Amino acid sequence: MPKTKIALIGVGNCASALVQGLQFYSKIEKENDYVGLRYPSLGGLTPKDLQIVAAFDIAEHKVGKDLSEAIFAKPNNAPKVVKVPKTGVIVQKGPLLDGVGESTRHLIQFSTAKEVDVASVLKKSDAEIVVNLLPSGATKASEWYAEQALTAECGFVNATPTFIASNPAWMKKFTEKGLPLVGDDLVDQIGSTALHKTLLQLLSKSGAKITETYQLDVGGGAESLDTMDRTRDAKRAIKTQSVASSLPYKAEVVAGSTDYVDFLQNKRDSYFWISGVYFCNAPLRIDLKFSTIDAPNAGSVLFDVLRAMKLALNRKHKGAVEPLCAYGFKHPPKMMPLEAAEEAFKKFVDENS
Repeated sequence: MPKTKIALIGVGNCASALVQGLQFYSKIEKENDYVGLRYPSLGGLTPKDLQIVAAFDIAEHKVGKDLSEAIFAKPNNAPKVVKVPKTGVIVQKGPLLDGVGESTRHLIQFSTAKEVDVASVLKKSDAEIVVNLLPSGATKASEWYAEQALTAECGFVNATPTFIASNPAWMKKFTEKGLPLVGDDLVDQIGSTALHKTLLQLLSKSGAKITETYQLDVGGGAESLDTMDRTRDAKRAIKTQSVASSLPYKAEVVAGSTDYVDFLQNKRDSYFWISGVYFCNAPLRIDLKFSTIDAPNAGSVLFDVLRAMKLALNRKHKGAVEPLCAYGFKHPPKMMPLEAAEEAFKKFVDENS
């Protein structure tokens, strides 16, 4: 099968992890050595079948640079885990719109280069899938790039909290164009939301009754700062709804980002508190701390979603592809329990391979 050709919108920490991951796993020959991936091979596709052919940003230190250099430019602070050779993909200047929040403007020097015709670049690069990796809160910019994807006849992956795949109006646009759409708000491979949901499901299935629970995240890096500035309430609503969906009954649930700490850099600390009862109403309390590095957490799920999107394109799926949305995103069009989402995703892959 030909390479899956991908265009990146935003060359931040998630893009850095994705590009480094492609290089890291390109050297692996044996499937058993693909440590860190849930699906080393998915529908017959491995990470080696993914190829980035275009990238867009607005920062002076990224625009005009080869993607291999741009992913390490400030304010990016994702850890460098592998040397990335020249890719031949030059980062192009896109429109600013609302792509940068007030709290992060001081971190970014804006490029003075001329904006390119994004749809034309997508067509010339033969991009098949556009991946939206813009910061949280970039609603206008996310929607604008979704329009460019439609114009260029590309599938669209919305990793941001902006409601696109879960918005009936956007679903209709992609359906009418005959293109697949997935989103919204990419889940982490080992994320606090998934861990929280798994704990609650385990406890509930064991007969415990959860009455109150919270999950509060503290992080560093530009994305965490953007979240605090522009989308804290929206992301809290998304996470809270996602966590609450894991219980078969109503409980007091709060989940979301609570603060930004500069010296954490690209790290994230999550704090969990769970309260409930079990046999004879005996009290149950769980108090946990969970620490991760943010950027790599996006890599494995993106690898899965992108390869599944290739299958969707090959089979001419159109509109929101619900199994992919439920598997890889916090706010899909249709919320599913973790096990149901996993089964739906596997079934989609099996039926479309």
